[in-house]
Amino acid sequence: MTSGSNPFEGMPFFGDLLKMLGTQGPVQWDGARQLALSIATGGESEPNVDPLERIRFEQLARVADLHVSQATGLSTSTTGRSVTISPVNRTQWALTTLDAFKPLIERMAVALHPPTPGATGHPAIPAVPTDDASGDPTEAWLGQIMGLLSPMLLGMTTGSLVGHLANRSFGLFDLPIPRPPSDDLLVVATNIEAFGTDWSMDGDDLRLWVCLHQLTHHAVLGLPHVRARLDELLGDYAGAFESDPDALGSKLGDLDVDPTGGDPMARFQELMGDPEVVLGAVRSARQEELLPWLETLVSTIVGYVDHIMDRIGGGLIGSYGQITEAMHRRRVESSSSDRFVERLLGLDLTQDHFDRGRAFVDGIVERAGAEGLEKLWSSAEVLPTPNELTAPGLWLARVGIEVELDLDTTFDFDDLSALDDGDEPTPDA
Repeated sequence: MTSGSNPFEGMPFFGDLLKMLGTQGPVQWDGARQLALSIATGGESEPNVDPLERIRFEQLARVADLHVSQATGLSTSTTGRSVTISPVNRTQWALTTLDAFKPLIERMAVALHPPTPGATGHPAIPAVPTDDASGDPTEAWLGQIMGLLSPMLLGMTTGSLVGHLANRSFGLFDLPIPRPPSDDLLVVATNIEAFGTDWSMDGDDLRLWVCLHQLTHHAVLGLPHVRARLDELLGDYAGAFESDPDALGSKLGDLDVDPTGGDPMARFQELMGDPEVVLGAVRSARQEELLPWLETLVSTIVGYVDHIMDRIGGGLIGSYGQITEAMHRRRVESSSSDRFVERLLGLDLTQDHFDRGRAFVDGIVERAGAEGLEKLWSSAEVLPTPNELTAPGLWLARVGIEVELDLDTTFDFDDLSALDDGDEPTPDA
């Protein structure tokens, strides 16, 4: 029999567990690492990468570096030294990726459960209210408990995501997220080899394709103003989640409401891929404001990379068409882990986003040639707006590049809606 309002009195294990969870910071990173490595390796030790594989990538990286530099006019180095591409195992990739995701995940954690001002020492176990005029007292108490569990849930969620991504990713830029500045790019040799075997591809052709792809992303994301803008948008998005501790219960309750809703287990698995359900993280009005700008920048980056790859690859890689087709299919058929992290970070990119990014870049080249493409990454001020993404002519006009009008093209002067972009979202204070 317990006394008072502490439901864990007489059960010290649960009380100690909650106290431990409350001292882990906003995210329980030790648990995240353990789970990520367990999933990435299947619980088995991984061999080191074959030295011959390192030599192959080292040689192909030099070839790719030369061609990417010439095609983009951008430096592939962020430190002044030569770029290297190092094949690693899944464990190394997972640890590196956890470090890269850490600032975004912690910002999200603070948004969902802000720290109590002036709180010190072990957090108190919430007492069950006996009277709450504002609503269900048990529901309010469960919300406080979920706040204490949040570091563990967010850590386990992040670890699971990164572990699954380690089984699929080729390099650092499968998701176009800026990494800490470094000119040592990592690729996952095991995943690349398995993909090539599944598609009966030439090994060196595939390695060179991956090198070109990674280096082109690195060249763009290595530009300080591009990195800063993308970091700002991703950080603001992660920090703008709103907390709804009742999301899981209400969503699970909906499973029984509609008997025609299909397989309940399939529906349950779908719900578990929704950050709103797992973490009680609800998209806010601020995120809705940020999302078009984030999608525009990322779509432009991936569209530019695809354009450069096609310019270089056809004359450099014998099986370029086969590899590119397989890669595009792989991109569209992303795994549930890909989709979860994309939704978590605001990067839920569909084929339409890739197509619009590519059409924007191709439209610039068709109208303004190399001059227009060089202007694209020249400063933060010329990065495209959401409406310009679907109207490259508007972007060219804004940045001051004159193009000859096609007199055979009819322009509807009554429809000028694309000229109004609205206000760009301002950074959070």
